[in-house]
Amino acid sequence: MIARMSRAFVKNQEDGAGEDLPDRPVSPHPNHVTAHGLALIEAEIAKLQHEQAAATAAQDRVAIARTSRDLRYWTARRASADVIAPPTDLGEVRFGTTVTIAREDGRNQTFRIVGEDEADPAHGTLSHVSPLAVALFGKQVGDVVTVGDTEAEIVGIA
Repeated sequence: MIARMSRAFVKNQEDGAGEDLPDRPVSPHPNHVTAHGLALIEAEIAKLQHEQAAATAAQDRVAIARTSRDLRYWTARRASADVIAPPTDLGEVRFGTTVTIAREDGRNQTFRIVGEDEADPAHGTLSHVSPLAVALFGKQVGDVVTVGDTEAEIVGIA
């Protein structure tokens, strides 16, 4: 006797596999952005709209699902974006400031505090909700903050 396998266990691209991609998680934190960060969001939406049109023309279900999911994410991020003007008072660390810290090992590091979607520490931008940014907010040149297991002194704010 040959048992029949349920269709539920058969993966078939023609059955719409990839159409039900889960939404990208949206941060629960306020969506503070710089003017540049908002421009990046707008550019990402435009790029995705172009990709979605191409995927639709090609009837590429997987690409349509991916671009639809990503468009939902970026559209939500644009709708919730709170553009924060650059600070005029550079006496303390705020959103949008560039901060230089001196670590105990002698390294100096410089970061600009920006929105979550704009942040890329390898390129000198730091999310405003990161532990380091949170530790830096409200501090002034000369203040010492705990960074992980070490301390760092704020040596510049621009």
